[in-house]
Amino acid sequence: MSNDERPAPGRGPHDTAQIDWEVFGPLLERGAELHLPLYEQAAAWLRQLLAGTAAAVGQGVERVLDVGSGPGVVSCLLAQAFPAAEVVAVDASAALLERAHARAGRLGLGDRVRTHLAELPDGLDALGGADVIWSARTLHHVGDQRAAVAALGAHLRPGGLLAVCEGGLTPRFLPRDIGIGRPGLQSRLDAACEDWFVEMRAALPGAVDDTEDWPAFLADAGLRTPRTRSFLLDLPAPLTEDARAYLQDHLTQGLDLYGDRLDEGDRTTLARLADPDDAAGIVRRPDAFLLSAQTFHTARAQ
Repeated sequence: MSNDERPAPGRGPHDTAQIDWEVFGPLLERGAELHLPLYEQAAAWLRQLLAGTAAAVGQGVERVLDVGSGPGVVSCLLAQAFPAAEVVAVDASAALLERAHARAGRLGLGDRVRTHLAELPDGLDALGGADVIWSARTLHHVGDQRAAVAALGAHLRPGGLLAVCEGGLTPRFLPRDIGIGRPGLQSRLDAACEDWFVEMRAALPGAVDDTEDWPAFLADAGLRTPRTRSFLLDLPAPLTEDARAYLQDHLTQGLDLYGDRLDEGDRTTLARLADPDDAAGIVRRPDAFLLSAQTFHTARAQ
């Protein structure tokens, strides 16, 4: 899976073996591009955390791993944030890595961004060490998240920094009363998504029922000086065409993933919102917005 923003209102597909990445890849890329302002803030924070060394201005960071890179939008951002570094985009999808390779070439970063096909965490052994490891919205695809953090931490060079993006606030994009259906739809979509997500996690291979205490996971991995910070994406109404298309894509995914958990009225409303030809659809609504917060947990190797 990718490190791109989880789909609104859901968390995106998780059965990666059944996903047509040729189709879904462009949607991930569009979503990641939409969230670039948030990721730029996070990357700048990582540079601040590395202050006090030559890495404060990107020097001294020679190798960065983007684990769960998807189509490489953030991989290229990290190459720009750390201009002396080789960046390795790591993903389990060859189709997404092809998009990452192509994107790096278009941006003139092809000599510093390379790709590595691997599953997390078992396929990381050949990667070697890194000064910065970034993994965003990827570890919740792994049954044992604590072990996955430890596997990533084991690849840090001395003093290296691990950044894990998990958690935050569920994206908001609709007013409470949207003029169709019963008011409060967004909260009911959130509840249906959470129920689906719990079942998805329980069905993962090697799933471990563990409290999601990310700073504790980092400490258990032997890392030090944990820090946690959230970053906001605030796109007010009226949204751009790309932002509306992003929401339409993921409302459609929500309908597919957990529409059967909604009552008939809410399913009808969700279908209308996802319909690009409906006058009440998200792509036509002047009141649609996007407000999202993502939380990053970091710690350093000894």
